[in-house]
Amino acid sequence: MILYLHGFGSCANSNKTKILKSHFLDFYAPGLPENPKETISKIESLINPKTMLIGSSLGGYYAIYFAVKYNLKAVLINPSLKPYKTLKHYIGIQYRYCDNKPFKWKKEYLKELKKLKTKPLRGKYLVLLQSKDEILDYKKTLKKFKNRPNAKVIVEYGGNHRFENIDDYLSMIEKFYNL
Repeated sequence: MILYLHGFGSCANSNKTKILKSHFLDFYAPGLPENPKETISKIESLINPKTMLIGSSLGGYYAIYFAVKYNLKAVLINPSLKPYKTLKHYIGIQYRYCDNKPFKWKKEYLKELKKLKTKPLRGKYLVLLQSKDEILDYKKTLKKFKNRPNAKVIVEYGGNHRFENIDDYLSMIEKFYNL
């Protein structure tokens, strides 16, 4: 099964999710709660030893955590490496990008996210980055993964944080899944 973990302020019916879902038969994209403890619990209930994770942004951070914990494969799409820092300025009422529903992002969530920090020593990774990501610095992710024997890193020059041309990478993701 492929389990897709969306990013901060996104939801399970984004354009990226729809593209992935149309390509992969055994695919599931749950709506993830804002609360990291609840998110971890939800993901934990869905994982099995054959699960491959695809995580985008904050979902990439969760994917690293579970790939290490259970030695899983993970595709990371412009992943957030330190959301406990990058999401500080979002504390308060926010609106989801996909449907404009309000949600409250709390300071305590940053502490919960920091507890999940781990090094990608276990698991196998396909890391997809775009250099024009306006939210996260792709160079930091490149530095973290480029020399790891358990990771393949692809940098596309251009693009944006949403990685809107994910359909160009479907065959690569499928090949990684079938390894």
